[in-house]
Amino acid sequence: MSILIYAESADGKLKKVAFELASYAKKVAESWGTTVTAITINNSNTSELATYGVDKVICASHSDLDKFNARNYAEVVQQAAKKENSSLVVLSATTDSLYIGPMLSIFLGAGFASNVVSLPSSQSPLRLKRTAFSNKAFVVSELNNSCNVISIAKNSFGLFPSTGAATQENFVPTLSATASKVDVTGVEKSTGKVTIADADIVVSAGRGLKGPENWGMIEELATVLGAATACSKPVSDLGWRSHSEHVGQTGKPVATNLYIAIGISGAIQHIAGVNSSKVKVVINTDPEAPFFKVADYGVVGDAFEVVPQLIEKLKAFKAQ
Repeated sequence: MSILIYAESADGKLKKVAFELASYAKKVAESWGTTVTAITINNSNTSELATYGVDKVICASHSDLDKFNARNYAEVVQQAAKKENSSLVVLSATTDSLYIGPMLSIFLGAGFASNVVSLPSSQSPLRLKRTAFSNKAFVVSELNNSCNVISIAKNSFGLFPSTGAATQENFVPTLSATASKVDVTGVEKSTGKVTIADADIVVSAGRGLKGPENWGMIEELATVLGAATACSKPVSDLGWRSHSEHVGQTGKPVATNLYIAIGISGAIQHIAGVNSSKVKVVINTDPEAPFFKVADYGVVGDAFEVVPQLIEKLKAFKAQ
């Protein structure tokens, strides 16, 4: 009855969210008197999982899993869950896992709850606290199935190192020949940058930057902070920045430790998509900009004056 987590990886390296899932599952396993098993796909570099409480790692490999395909990946996790007789499967809140979750719950005949932000308050029924209404409220949900699938909101639990060792088992899944109707022809990846999905800090800018030629200071600030760069929807629609950098309710949701919004007025869809960030800093010339109402810190000023000074001060601080 081991708790199963899906430990995501990219380019042969486990993502940070895998360790947060392991930390979460370990706390639940200690309460329930069971163990934690992780399933990884086409990734053999798994030793670090043990340092966050994983007792067993199943390394699934298959030539048809080289590129992400939600149906195929859901099948693999399903087979691992049945193999381990898991009553709880824990996923992250990444785009990939949110594709997998509903399919997996159907395959397993399981309940499904997303946006979980705390440990279960009850095992049977499984009672969970979740965010709702674009992170404006919380809801307590109960799942009564014998097996349940949940996804943990990013940065809602944290990392908790543990001691111990994990056994490793190789696994070749059986994939249905007609399982997927999606053919992945290629994947384009940005290199040399911190991705929005893995970032603890995101520096985002909007039309207040006046044009793509002014993005140099945003990228420089992100480099100094070790952050990812992002943008508002109008910026990506105008072609100033790639759509892969568009964050908000209609783009990529952001739940970072620090979110810096520069020259973004704060449309409701944008705020809803970044509201889970723990600290929000806004820089805008308009003191009536909606973003100031939800900001933890606000600077009323011209970005072309404020940001260069901020970069200078940060560099001086880091040089000490």
